[in-house]
Amino acid sequence: MTFNEHFEPELLEGLSSMGFEKPTPIQQKAIPLVLEGKDLIACAQTGTGKTAAFLLPIINKIIRDHTETINTVIVVPTRELAIQIDEALQGFSYFTPINSIAIYGGTNGTTYEQEKKALTHGANIVIATPGRLIAHLNQGYVKFHTVKHLVLDEADRMLDMGFSDDLNKIISFLPKNRQTLMFSATMPPKIRTLANKILKEPAEINIAVSKPAEGVIQAAYLVPNEKKVELIKNLLRGKKLKSIIIFASTKSKVKQLEKELRKLRMNASAIHSDLSQEERNEVLRNFRSRKLQILVATDILSRGIDIDSIGLVINFDVPSDAEDYIHRVGRTARAESTGVALTFVGPSDRRKFKNIEQLIGNEIKKLQLPQAEMVQKG
Repeated sequence: MTFNEHFEPELLEGLSSMGFEKPTPIQQKAIPLVLEGKDLIACAQTGTGKTAAFLLPIINKIIRDHTETINTVIVVPTRELAIQIDEALQGFSYFTPINSIAIYGGTNGTTYEQEKKALTHGANIVIATPGRLIAHLNQGYVKFHTVKHLVLDEADRMLDMGFSDDLNKIISFLPKNRQTLMFSATMPPKIRTLANKILKEPAEINIAVSKPAEGVIQAAYLVPNEKKVELIKNLLRGKKLKSIIIFASTKSKVKQLEKELRKLRMNASAIHSDLSQEERNEVLRNFRSRKLQILVATDILSRGIDIDSIGLVINFDVPSDAEDYIHRVGRTARAESTGVALTFVGPSDRRKFKNIEQLIGNEIKKLQLPQAEMVQKG
């Protein structure tokens, strides 16, 4: 399959300007199915190009139909993912008349009024987090009777975050005669249950489930918790990599790491829930543009942030969910590049780390600590 086979000239122009040359495996499989109007449940790990897999055929349909009303609702778990999808959409549709709105919490009254205006005047594509969208729906001015496509992106994450009732409520506002696309990084039983409830005879796609990208070099350090900060400073001192992400389990650890790295005059910034939305956006913009070398984050960034060519991912803490490890290390080795993922395994993390090794089907190499005094006793 090539993009030229399926898409209108103005969409192809947008793809060309963004440097898209050939579809990824998820795009090759999904795009024809979406264009045919089939419901779809797709399981694909982060970094496989799934955003374009649903956006491109939907944009193409809107171009052909000359739609001026709300055509598509995309529901996502986090504001970061809503922003990312909207940014990708703006790039793809640059040479088309299609308009969109990203709707998410944590903004001011002016933004809410802008969202209301877009919803009442018919933005073609609405990308929203569940809570914020329901806040608008409850006011009675949102009319979804023209919606032809519903996309649930990172559906497993939304269910993990407790959005099941919210999703059911949103779906109750939509026409029954619609195309529904569900994208999920994992396929636990609760996703199957939701899919059976809202999809009609769906096609299924599975792409590289529960395996880190082939280009990821994985390794781990067995290190006492109190030595983790010392280890990370030792590893990063003098590193010339353009982009590094560090994942920690709590907001307090993220703040501490940012402080310690800045003391060493490293170009590091943290992203966490205490920052305003504009501050978070600024950090991400700087990281994408390579103005910022080191991003320190909680798991909110382990999925859904589309940043290519990250040279190093460090798991300061072992994620509690083995599946989350896949998404964390998936931040590197994207777009057929290579990267390194290092995990710090404390004494209480051994069982969790063993679960990760069982999930990926490989033992992850254990590295010697760089300083003799840091070698764990026992």
